[in-house]
Amino acid sequence: MTDQPTAADLSDDIRRVFEAQQANQWNVKASDAATRRAKLEKLKAAVEKHADDIVTAVLKDTRKPEGEIRVTEVMNIVGNIQLNIDELEEWMKPTPVTPSKSETDKAMIIPEARGVCLILGPWNFPLGLTLGPVAAAVAAGNCCMVKLTDLCPNVAKVAKVIIEECFDENEVAVFEGDVSVAEALLELPFNHIFFTGSTRVGKIVMAAAAKHLSTVTLELGGKSPVIIDEGADVAPIAAALAGAKQFNGGQACICPDYVFVPEDKQGELVEGFRTNVQNNLYKDGEIDKSAIAQIVNKANFDRVKGMVDDAVAKGATVAVGGQMDEEDLTIHPTMLTNVTPQMKIMQDEIFAPVLPVMTYDNLDQVVDYIEARDKPLALYMFSPSEENMDKVLKRTSSGGTTLNGVFSHYLENRLPFGGVNGSGMGSYHGYFGFKEFSHHRAVYQHMAA
Repeated sequence: MTDQPTAADLSDDIRRVFEAQQANQWNVKASDAATRRAKLEKLKAAVEKHADDIVTAVLKDTRKPEGEIRVTEVMNIVGNIQLNIDELEEWMKPTPVTPSKSETDKAMIIPEARGVCLILGPWNFPLGLTLGPVAAAVAAGNCCMVKLTDLCPNVAKVAKVIIEECFDENEVAVFEGDVSVAEALLELPFNHIFFTGSTRVGKIVMAAAAKHLSTVTLELGGKSPVIIDEGADVAPIAAALAGAKQFNGGQACICPDYVFVPEDKQGELVEGFRTNVQNNLYKDGEIDKSAIAQIVNKANFDRVKGMVDDAVAKGATVAVGGQMDEEDLTIHPTMLTNVTPQMKIMQDEIFAPVLPVMTYDNLDQVVDYIEARDKPLALYMFSPSEENMDKVLKRTSSGGTTLNGVFSHYLENRLPFGGVNGSGMGSYHGYFGFKEFSHHRAVYQHMAA
């Protein structure tokens, strides 16, 4: 990785841009829907124009299948921006409220910009999970300073080109650089901070925000469970789980992290997972590494390998996969059985194409296990029983839930996406992104006599 700018290199620019955005925030806040839509149209056009540059940059920073890159780092961004364009005028309208004390007075709720915002992006979907929040911030009438992860310097360069084509720096600005740049930005008194990343770093961001009483959106992660109920058809579930763990090499915050399956269905799940992984990724016994992302760096590769080694040492069985190619940071999709809660792999988020499986006798055991742990970002349940699905929804909590499928609650832009407690706070996507970057101002007007 080439040398990147540090906070010391950029300190003057950071302060100058922040002060410029503070001065300009009231002009941006006062902008109408047409002005904001025009900015979003320009941003959408720039993403489309630089689509090939985005693909090239992501490939340089991470080895991902090109099809995945075009979906997550181009198409999803464009679709998200378009939804903001289409709905913005409606979202910006004041909500009238009927006064309870006087029929002649007026009351309303007005969504207004929070002010100057900081957006810190992750490495797993470096542009998609950065420009999505940028679009929401712009739609809501904010200024924002943006920092992509130092693990994706080539994507950061493309992001800077796109942003500078669309915005003056006193409205939206991107800063490249190492982690010290993000740390320096967190020292500033932003009105709102939007962070996507790990729970560990999320705590650092929240502590920094507390110094200035900045509001925060934290999109974190956690151990997202999968429940396979009695009576569920295992074959399509195995296919769905194999595809989910293949996607971005399992490095997605909503990726299934472990599975509960009835004892008598475990064998079918293992065989189905193995068959789908083979069909998806292997030819003549060799894995097609262009079809699955590598682990982002050596530190994370070693972390995951350590988890698997610990599980095997404590009695887990490698039922599928298990190969780990250190030279190019490839972990083959892997399923572990005979897993116990005491293993490290059941205590920390995996963020890799490894799927531990635990068996259960009755649904109450599963509910008790999930209740006793941190609230996950996602929960998945496959069941033909409305009663059982309702029981799980009532007795557990998660940022979002997909029933009889995976990822769908995230992909539906008209649903809020976010975590709860340890898996995050706040939500976005569609209207909920506009809402997250807005303060909802109460206005009461006495009518003149």
